[in-house]
Amino acid sequence: MTQGKPRYILFYKPYGVLSQFTDRAGRTTLSDFGPFPRDVYPVGRLDAESEGLLLLTNDNTAKHHLLEPRFEHPRTYLVQVERIPSSESLERLRTGVMIEGKRTKPAKVAMLESDPPLSPRPVPIRYRKSVPTAWLEMTLREGRNRQVRKMTASVGHPPLRLVRIAIGPLTIEGLEPGNSRELRPVEVKTLLELIREPRRLAKS
Repeated sequence: MTQGKPRYILFYKPYGVLSQFTDRAGRTTLSDFGPFPRDVYPVGRLDAESEGLLLLTNDNTAKHHLLEPRFEHPRTYLVQVERIPSSESLERLRTGVMIEGKRTKPAKVAMLESDPPLSPRPVPIRYRKSVPTAWLEMTLREGRNRQVRKMTASVGHPPLRLVRIAIGPLTIEGLEPGNSRELRPVEVKTLLELIREPRRLAKS
């Protein structure tokens, strides 16, 4: 159950920030931004080296269903990789690759024709003149640990930069790294409908 008024906040996590509010080692966390309501927590995590969209909420029902693997809620990422993937490599990513003894579920994968309009990263990626790079857009319906990074590496294309741009219908459009905003009423309605639909299908 949710304590008090349900809150839904989108946050564009910058590079080098932990997806949590405290850290004994003194690293940069969500507490260095905001201020956020005391009772909200991130739905899932992005590792410190990854950037992009986090949903913060005190709605435990929404959090549970967005994280429950059987509901397969989509998450979309932009990932910059070393070298230019072949059509065969892209198809392997789409149909599934083996990670730690388990095949990934089918994913949507497309190679972008140009660099996406992202804000510069405070720590530049490592460029090598002899090694070209490419940007992929990947939509997954599972959330295994560092999955996108492991998937691209498994087909010979180590990741250089990773940005989550969407969680279901929610996107980082209009946000800059370190910025946050509350969901608009129509976005809350869409999000709750997304959550209810998988629950209904699971019971049928």
